Amino acid sequence: MKFGLIVVVLAFLSAVAAQALLSDPGYVAISIRGYTIESSVPVLLGGVVALVFALWAAKQIWQAPRRLGAAYGRGRAERAGKKLTAGMIEVAEGNFARGEKLLARAAGSSTSPLFNYLQAARAAHLQGHDERRDEWLKLAYAETPEATNAVLLTQAEFQLDRGQYEHALATLRRIEENSRDHSYANALLGRLYFRLEDWDSLRELLPRLGKHGRVNAETVEKWTVRAHAEALAGAPDGDALIARWNAVPRKYKNDERLLEPYYTALIRVGMHDKAEKELVAALKARWRGPLVRLYGMVEGMDATKQLKQAETWLQKHAEDPDLLLAAARLCLRNELWGKARSYLESVITLRPTPEAYQVYGRLLNQLGEGDAAADAYRDGLNMVADGGKLTAIPHLDAD
Repeated sequence: MKFGLIVVVLAFLSAVAAQALLSDPGYVAISIRGYTIESSVPVLLGGVVALVFALWAAKQIWQAPRRLGAAYGRGRAERAGKKLTAGMIEVAEGNFARGEKLLARAAGSSTSPLFNYLQAARAAHLQGHDERRDEWLKLAYAETPEATNAVLLTQAEFQLDRGQYEHALATLRRIEENSRDHSYANALLGRLYFRLEDWDSLRELLPRLGKHGRVNAETVEKWTVRAHAEALAGAPDGDALIARWNAVPRKYKNDERLLEPYYTALIRVGMHDKAEKELVAALKARWRGPLVRLYGMVEGMDATKQLKQAETWLQKHAEDPDLLLAAARLCLRNELWGKARSYLESVITLRPTPEAYQVYGRLLNQLGEGDAAADAYRDGLNMVADGGKLTAIPHLDAD
């Protein structure tokens, strides 16, 4: 309605102006450096209008190629976008080969082909074509060098998925050279070190993983416990063991998952007195079955004193199978065969295990009861076949 009103007003003004000019066309004279131009007002106005129109037309002609190029570019980008969308739909629907072709075709006309190449690499990976996948990744890198980390991370993910751990490690270490604190690369490195059981590298990486928060706390805890437990179990001597225990974060110092391998390692490297002292203190602070069991494997300087300590605990924990087994082992060390037998039979009654049967069988052999020993061994082996496992038994020689 507003436009119609403007048209009416302009038409009215034009009619009035035309009437005025027709009744008196007027006279215009322009003198420039001795030259005089004479004209009526309508002719002058017509000339001005013609000049403005000519300038406008010249401008349009001048800008036409650029506008045509821009329009063509928009059309090309629109077609590339449609191909990209179609390719991603095909990949999402499981048509990987067709999706890869569409994505590759769209890359040539795309203004930013990086995404096309990365998605084409994914499609090739899902088809199991690793060489073609890597070719697409090379094109992605060549097209956008500033996206090096993005391309390498994508490649590392594919390699991890394929189980190509050594290749993935090389790829991730290239990222580490460029960006040492790249949080996602560190998260992938953590996964890789855990799968490769490279516990030393994982321990070095753990502080950075906790800082960035790209790995959930539960997984970081799992990796921390496993890495330090393996380090303790692999300590070659007492000095190395103490150094590795000192490297355990304080929050895990009282964690049973690390205390057990620590005390086991103390026994293994011959630091029995230290193991005995620390086990007594740990059990006084908190009663824990696996640690009680280890107490029976310690060969302290005074076996009689150890047995008295165990029997003192039995006053409060008379039916604890772990304590009974520990007491039985200490009785064997003190050559108290009858008492050891009583404790072992109590253990087997409360909680039979392959370990208890093995200790019991060797004791029976020691006592000359070969048939009963064979039955004990057989019962223990049957439990092993059902998923149990045997452990070393100190204080008795194998028959």
